[in-house]
Amino acid sequence: MQITVEREITMRLVVSPERGVDVPTRLRYRSEDPYAVQVTFHVNSPVPVNWTFARDLLVEGVVRPSGGGDVRVRPAEVGGRSVVSLELTSPDGDALLQAPAEPLSAWLEQTLLAVPVGAEPGRLALDDGLAALLAAGNGGPGGEPGTEDSLAEG
Repeated sequence: MQITVEREITMRLVVSPERGVDVPTRLRYRSEDPYAVQVTFHVNSPVPVNWTFARDLLVEGVVRPSGGGDVRVRPAEVGGRSVVSLELTSPDGDALLQAPAEPLSAWLEQTLLAVPVGAEPGRLALDDGLAALLAAGNGGPGGEPGTEDSLAEG
């Protein structure tokens, strides 16, 4: 059974130390892609901005700094409230966003109930994917799949 866990939250895009912009954000986790989370930012553009990264970054990042490279996550306190800072880096630029810690953590907990840490390999359905690939290979030019004839260059 495939499970999807979604939640809408408002993140704050930090423009400067004194100024931020609210960004409607959709958090999405799918059990068929158990290692990843998708974060969709609905900014003032016709197409939303999607980022996909490891769920482990968030699991760790809500309690201590996590990640490197393009995605970094860390807990913080802003104006007396707990937030989770998400620093994103791309060739198009950098962004610092802050999510309210409580709804982000609640959503993350739901993803962990759907697929606990360590149970991800069992959700990948690699055998099903391999079976589909093998079934699709109906013996292309030269013969049956896996024979020398089917692998020969023609």
